[in-house]
Amino acid sequence: MSLQTDIDTLIDEFDLLDDWEQRYRYLIDMGKDLPPFPEDARNEAHRVKGCVSQVWLIARRDETNRGIHVFEADSDAHIVRGLAALLIRIYSGRTSAEIRSVDAREVLSRIGLAEHLSPQRSNGLNSMIARIQSEAAEG
Repeated sequence: MSLQTDIDTLIDEFDLLDDWEQRYRYLIDMGKDLPPFPEDARNEAHRVKGCVSQVWLIARRDETNRGIHVFEADSDAHIVRGLAALLIRIYSGRTSAEIRSVDAREVLSRIGLAEHLSPQRSNGLNSMIARIQSEAAEG
């Protein structure tokens, strides 16, 4: 599926929810659905700096397709874990060019979450996006 189709699907899912509280609950549920994060990766090398919550991010290349980035993430905060899940859904399985082409903040705005994030969560989100964008720039 194309990146734009996936983003449109994500936006449609959130459009079905009536208010921002339901959207937060859906976001939290997305975080709960993340696969287990490796305990040995909860270290300084994988920690996303600039987040008030603890956030860890693993970035690697798909072993069968070197042009594809794969991301795994976790956080000790439910909302932040959900934001990480949302970013993984947008960016994981994409090429460097695709990752650089999408602004997750604009997607969050379109789904009605951006204006409901605290400044600390917005900073953490920006740190996660910067880290993902940095990984894409290296590849």
